[in-house]
Amino acid sequence: MFLSRWIGSSISQSRGLSSSSVLNAKALTVRDALNSALNEELERDDRVFLMGEEVAQYDGAYKISRDLWKKYGDKRIIDTPITEMGFAGIGVGAAFHGLRPVIEFMTFNFAMQAIDQIINSAAKTLYMSAGSVNVPIVFRGPNGCAAGVGAQHSQCYAAWYAHCPGLKNELLYGVSFDVEDSVLSPDFVVPIGKAKIMKEGTDVTLVAHSIGVKFCVEASEAL
Repeated sequence: MFLSRWIGSSISQSRGLSSSSVLNAKALTVRDALNSALNEELERDDRVFLMGEEVAQYDGAYKISRDLWKKYGDKRIIDTPITEMGFAGIGVGAAFHGLRPVIEFMTFNFAMQAIDQIINSAAKTLYMSAGSVNVPIVFRGPNGCAAGVGAQHSQCYAAWYAHCPGLKNELLYGVSFDVEDSVLSPDFVVPIGKAKIMKEGTDVTLVAHSIGVKFCVEASEAL
């Protein structure tokens, strides 16, 4: 998930995530976590809307937007044609005027079609306007490799976007994981830029994201 000037400026700062402990853990998939987060933000703020390919009646290619169209309707859950540059640009323009768009790419490989809007229009405008024009927009979608998909769907773009000033990058891995009870509270937000410590030790530090987290945990167990 890639963020340009995160939408939560008015969200309470009291909520937080422990980076070192898991208490009363429950299994939660990233799919369900994203669906719940979108629902909470849509319910909390009328300015938030979701736009992308198959996000409405079809519930999203990976069912991230499951049941949201039924609840919020056509004006806030918006299906688009296959034109990433077009709907990314519409989202950026909406953010310029104070709305809070969430733009979904079916895969971040396809975000290459919209890279000018993401980088030059969304990420740089705050600086080019001397801080007078904020761009509160979220670009989200799956990134990296998965089993049985083509080369055009498998590249990881984390390094590309991580080196673009103005974008705040949050990357999640697509398997079930344990979470604290506090995460399931409606008054909760994940702090940007804070790593999760999976296992503590004394000899070596392994840093990873996405599916690499799984491999690092397995490596630590082997060591």
